[in-house]
Amino acid sequence: MAITGGCLCGAVRFAIDADAPIGVRQCWCRVCQYLGAGSGTVNAIFPKEAVTVSGPLTDYVATADSGSTMHRRFCAGCGTPVFSEAEPRPHHIIVRVGAFDNPDVMRPAAIIWAKSAPGWACLDPNLPQTEGQAPPPSQS
Repeated sequence: MAITGGCLCGAVRFAIDADAPIGVRQCWCRVCQYLGAGSGTVNAIFPKEAVTVSGPLTDYVATADSGSTMHRRFCAGCGTPVFSEAEPRPHHIIVRVGAFDNPDVMRPAAIIWAKSAPGWACLDPNLPQTEGQAPPPSQS
């Protein structure tokens, strides 16, 4: 069963043909706080070849806190953050769980960049936390 999703206006749609993500993390880096309107983001990592996309995306390229060059992809119409890709890992795509049609299909298994979270952030004490960037996922 494919996981589907898209942007707020419906112009961008995607389908993921994978049994499970490589990993799902809640990220509190400052960039994700901008993307999440103050909150962290929840991101699922998949093999890039498992994701099919239609619709107009805008690419914003910047250096992440980790030092990686990141491509952050948004709907060109409504601005919904949908994907990220790190140049050092071109075979992975990071999908914003909030863009899934059913965000309940994924839940974070870890928290990264916990040191950047604001004091009011609600961090699940049952999840492992990394103060900064976690190591890359072990699966390809």
